[in-house]
Amino acid sequence: MSLLERVSRYFALGASSIVFEEANPVLGGIAARHGRASVAWVIVAVALGTWVASVALYLIGRWKIEWVRRRWPQQQRMLDGALEIVRRHPWRASLAVRFAYGLRIPLPIACGAARLPLSLYVIASGVSSWLWSIAYTLLGLAAGGAALKALHFIHRLDVRLGVLALILFVVLLFIARRRIVAERIVAERTAEVLSGEHISLERAAER
Repeated sequence: MSLLERVSRYFALGASSIVFEEANPVLGGIAARHGRASVAWVIVAVALGTWVASVALYLIGRWKIEWVRRRWPQQQRMLDGALEIVRRHPWRASLAVRFAYGLRIPLPIACGAARLPLSLYVIASGVSSWLWSIAYTLLGLAAGGAALKALHFIHRLDVRLGVLALILFVVLLFIARRRIVAERIVAERTAEVLSGEHISLERAAER
């Protein structure tokens, strides 16, 4: 594989991480375990991809918050709840942008809308992105052997990786469907963890 092909592969991995989330670093870790990728480059690609995306969402919130409100009015309460969290705990909210399940999109936008200092947000979201990338890539690296061993009846490694990717995709699809129903509950629990107190997103939106 040429240098350009390798760079393109890691670029695609990083750029799509904001969409596929945990699947990318986990699959990257599995591929690295079996010599199909470099664990260091997987970590770098995923961290940079999610970091850049988080900063882009921050800038959207800072410059285009009214457009966001008009475009997605059904997310008004979620966004206002995220703004409440940011106002109370700006550093903690910025540091949690990759780990705040249920708030990964509205929280960076809220950080921008609240006009947190860009330098603070860039540093905190960078720490979050790197820690998240390292954690899930190492998880894939550690779990990859056991997962592929369970597929021992398939002899070709590339087919095993394909089957494992398909299984992971189906699992993530199932989680995504359930997430639509449970997202608000999970987001409120995330808000409670971040703030150390109960914050109802609906009550925050009514203020």
